[in-house]
Amino acid sequence: MSLRSNGGVNQKPTQTPQPSQEKQAKLLAEDTGHFSMIRALHLADLITELNGFCGFMSILSSMRYCLGPPDSYGNIWAALAFMPFGLFFDFMDGKVARWRGKSSLMGQELDSLADLISFGVAPAAGGVALGLRTPLDTLLLSFFVLCGLTRLARFNVTVSSLPKDSTGKSRYFEGTPIPTSLGIVSGMAWCVWSGMVEGGDQGVIGGLWELGGLGGGVHPIVGVFVGWGCAMASKSIHIPKP
Repeated sequence: MSLRSNGGVNQKPTQTPQPSQEKQAKLLAEDTGHFSMIRALHLADLITELNGFCGFMSILSSMRYCLGPPDSYGNIWAALAFMPFGLFFDFMDGKVARWRGKSSLMGQELDSLADLISFGVAPAAGGVALGLRTPLDTLLLSFFVLCGLTRLARFNVTVSSLPKDSTGKSRYFEGTPIPTSLGIVSGMAWCVWSGMVEGGDQGVIGGLWELGGLGGGVHPIVGVFVGWGCAMASKSIHIPKP
């Protein structure tokens, strides 16, 4: 049985509606009670919600770091730590869905939205917290987030047409999965641990390139986000599924 569909790294796409999906869709469409949506969620859906929770808490921690003393790194460490926890819940929701034998149409959408928060917006917010704050920096970080958004939307649309193996599972990812952005997060964690971040926007590794006053310049390290975004949105990169 194929359960749950997302742009992450472990879920199997749903090819045909399962009884649990039809039941959930009926509950969502017909039940008008205040808490009907919550009652319609499966356990795996609630675990997916925890992925989104971790992403949002990471964003808030990055904001707290920006508002606090630049030499106080507790909040930025929290911001970076929440994202791997999000990956844990992203992995566990599929495990629980298969264990319980319940797929979820709601879960398919929740998973992509939670991934965008935890592995798209949260890493970009971490970049801003660590000094990528010029207008051009933030424009390029926005490009990274939009690439992640596009990658997840494309996955939801094209997953049924990708080549399948004997179990009905897609043979490869088209473009790098958005959770791979944790590679950037690990790089940011290494910079903090190594003392390369001095607060503000002047202590960023690689320094600041002045562009004649255009947009306050740009930090070349933001190119890592740009490259990662291009890899996620790529049509030609095919990564075999484990």
